[in-house]
Amino acid sequence: MKLIGMLDSPYVRRVAISAQHLGIALEHDSVSVFRHFEQFQQINPVVKAPTLVLDDGEVLMDSTLIIDYLEALAGPSKSLMPSDLKQRARSLRVIGLALAACEKSVQLYYERNLRPADIQYQPWVERVEGQLAAAFTALEQELEQNGLPTDGTLTQAGISLAVAWSFTDLVVPDQIDTRRYPHIAQYTAYAETLEAFVSTPMN
Repeated sequence: MKLIGMLDSPYVRRVAISAQHLGIALEHDSVSVFRHFEQFQQINPVVKAPTLVLDDGEVLMDSTLIIDYLEALAGPSKSLMPSDLKQRARSLRVIGLALAACEKSVQLYYERNLRPADIQYQPWVERVEGQLAAAFTALEQELEQNGLPTDGTLTQAGISLAVAWSFTDLVVPDQIDTRRYPHIAQYTAYAETLEAFVSTPMN
């Protein structure tokens, strides 16, 4: 199977880390949706990263859906999600907040780097910044109340949270405040030392 996309995308990196921790080998092809648009279009006409090309040529997209497929492939004994319903709901909440943080960070990055400054709409920018802060505030509260394992194991909640924080720090670092979100910063620092993260660097 082949994973298409750049690791500076939090969605691509999330899939790559999850696959490693599930024990699934993926060939990684670093194709950019910007610099290699036509090449990507030949693989997936929608040009959406990540894209996963299965051994039979079937093409999947969207990080959450790809991870769902990889989870089924690996089997329940290796799942990165808890089986207990209450714990699963909490994990889904953390994942949802982390993905929201990724989305808002992408929007801010695009606004600042792709849209000309004279047509940027500041009220919208401030709203997105507020949404990003709300996501990290909720994540910080989750970690303060419940925490995540730091014994060498990874969960999908932990992967998604750490990937989101590292990505935001990369593309809109002014939105990162370790004093305001100490638990997220501490967990991400731990996660980034694990092999699955070290072997999938953002840049």
